[in-house]
Amino acid sequence: MGPHRTAALIGLTLLCVGPAAGQQPGWHYSPLPEEGDRASMGCARESNANEFACLVVRCEDDYAVGLHVYTSRPAGDAGTWEMTLDRETRLVDTIAGTSPYGARLDDPDGWLLDGLRHGTFVYLRHYNDMDKAFVFIDLSGSFRSIAEALHWCAPRVPPGEQIGSPDVGPPQNNGEAQ
Repeated sequence: MGPHRTAALIGLTLLCVGPAAGQQPGWHYSPLPEEGDRASMGCARESNANEFACLVVRCEDDYAVGLHVYTSRPAGDAGTWEMTLDRETRLVDTIAGTSPYGARLDDPDGWLLDGLRHGTFVYLRHYNDMDKAFVFIDLSGSFRSIAEALHWCAPRVPPGEQIGSPDVGPPQNNGEAQ
C-alpha cells in the first residue's frame, strides 16, 4: 500500500468517525458545526456519541467568555446544576443564551472558569436528577485547551484606534509607507 492510499484511508476513517467521536472524554475542540477552535469542550469519562455530558468554554460573538453545559439529558440542560469542583460544591444556574449548546451557565464571580482552568476534576448533575449519579469530568489538559479557545476572545482594534508610540514611524511595506 503506497503513501497516497494510506493517507486516503486515514482521511476516510476520520471522516466516518468524526461526528461520533465529538463527545469523547477529555478536553478538545468542539466538534459542533461552525464552532471549531473558538470553543473548548470537556466531556465526562463515559461519554460517547449517544450519551454524553460536557462543559464548554466558548468565545462568544461579543468576545465575552461563555460557559455552557451540553448533555444528552432527555429533559434538556436548562435549570440548576450541582457541581463539585475540587471538593467545593456549588449550585450553578443557567441563563438564557443563543449557542449550539444546551444552556449557558451563570458564573458571575468566575469560580467555575477559574476552576475549569486550574482544577483537577469536576462532578456534575442536574438539580432535578438528585436520584442519579454525578458524572465525572477530568480537567487534565483543560488549561491549554481553554487558553487556545479564548485566544480568539481578544478583541481586535481597528488601525485607526491603535495608539502608536510617538517615536515609531508609519508601517512600511518594502520601503513604501502604507
